Amino acid sequence: MPPLVGVIDYRMGNLKSVANAFAHIGADVRIIKDPEQLVDVEKIVLPGVGAFGDGIANLRALGFLPFMEREVFQRSKPFMGICLGLQLLAKTGWEHGRNKGLGWIPGVVRILAPSDERLRVPHIGWNEVVFRPGERLFEGLGDRKDFYFVHSYHFVPEDPSVVTGECNYGESIVASIRKDNIAAVQYHPEKSHKSGIKVLENFVRGLTD
Repeated sequence: MPPLVGVIDYRMGNLKSVANAFAHIGADVRIIKDPEQLVDVEKIVLPGVGAFGDGIANLRALGFLPFMEREVFQRSKPFMGICLGLQLLAKTGWEHGRNKGLGWIPGVVRILAPSDERLRVPHIGWNEVVFRPGERLFEGLGDRKDFYFVHSYHFVPEDPSVVTGECNYGESIVASIRKDNIAAVQYHPEKSHKSGIKVLENFVRGLTD
């Protein structure tokens, strides 16, 4: 039986496309509207498009925070953040003022500041991501692949060892991170064709042996 993947619905967009992508690879997918349903799933996905402050406020208002922390930290369930779902892992986000994040992976989220004035913000489109060697999430993809990005802010971690992928957009940008059972990507694997589907397949298969 495929593992049950829970995709958190916290009213921040791209929910159906992410759920459909997991269903496409044969995963058993459940959209999680009630935080108590996280108890039943084997893997947790936090997608999202939108503002940092709105995202953390919605998670808090809908009651997800204590359930997420219990399932991810106490029960060690594999977790994947996508786009805003990566950024919310930070301690602090600076989108429309200072906002407190989940703090699961220390760092800050700040606006993109490409050195080339021809590069526009938001960063929208395909960009090459260079992977950290040996990272399980990118098995079968070689050492680099193109993925689809849509974002104006990016995550700057305190500990560079959590970075598993980087791209360049007038500055070095963290494209993916990993700490134990927590993985996250800034790009949209559900919009990144075969390479993105492979990332989702690797997550479903397992982050560790």
